Amino acid sequence: MAEPRIAVAVVSMGNRPAEVDALLRSVAKQDLAPARIVVVGNGCPLPEFAERLALPGEVTPIELEENLGCPGGRNVALGRLREFGDVDVVVELDDDGLLVDADVLRRVRDLYAADDRLGIVGFRIADEHGETQQRHVPRIGRSDPLRGGYVTGFLGGGHALRMAMLAETGDWPAEFFFAHEETDLAWRAADAGWRILYAPELLLQHPKTSPARHAIYYRVNARNRVWLTRRRLPLALIPVHLGVWMLLTLVRNRSSPAGLRAWFGGFLEGLREPAGERRPMRWRTVWRLCRLGRPPVI
Repeated sequence: MAEPRIAVAVVSMGNRPAEVDALLRSVAKQDLAPARIVVVGNGCPLPEFAERLALPGEVTPIELEENLGCPGGRNVALGRLREFGDVDVVVELDDDGLLVDADVLRRVRDLYAADDRLGIVGFRIADEHGETQQRHVPRIGRSDPLRGGYVTGFLGGGHALRMAMLAETGDWPAEFFFAHEETDLAWRAADAGWRILYAPELLLQHPKTSPARHAIYYRVNARNRVWLTRRRLPLALIPVHLGVWMLLTLVRNRSSPAGLRAWFGGFLEGLREPAGERRPMRWRTVWRLCRLGRPPVI
């Protein structure tokens, strides 16, 4: 099997120039040079990276007039990579992340070369102290962040996607803008028979954050969860998933009345607004996700 050609894609929000510089410097230090690097300015201008940072490969900056959200910006990068037609795997990185080790891209290449049904590889996310938040481990409960293996989902901050998989499953759900886009893509990949691997040896250093730091978090999180279930789950599982999730939300956020009000507003929005194409997973995919340790109702 030929070794897959790797590209790197970064979506910049324009408010972290120093962090983007540091991330691209860490890409430049990789012992496997990416074939291409695409940097998307999501509604923001981009500086000249290539000459100043001595980046390897061909660097393509793309400036968008408006912020399309993370999934929308990533789709723009994927579209440009398809125009080039010479990339097999894309590594997508948060603009405030950092590749600590110099062998990340080489390890990604080797993983894909060894398994032609490997669709998604999720990185381990850890802060500057080496701590991985539990919400960043793609398993239920207090799972060891250093235990790798096949899983049902992945983290958007640092991951790799096979272009052939995306040609079959479709790209990111741009209308989500923020929240649950990774689960939508992971469920489609699993339903198409692609494997998702959590590889903790692939480390992306990322500041410790809370998703609730975004002003739109509660509303969009609720809306997108409803959309996700309407699009991807068999009818019998939709009320089960939403019921479990509603109970957990009430318990977790009982001390935040404002957050709960925004959450219920988003929940109703998700029920009222069109959710997009309904393509529910097959029951054998439900069973497969259960066997991997995360039934699609949790």
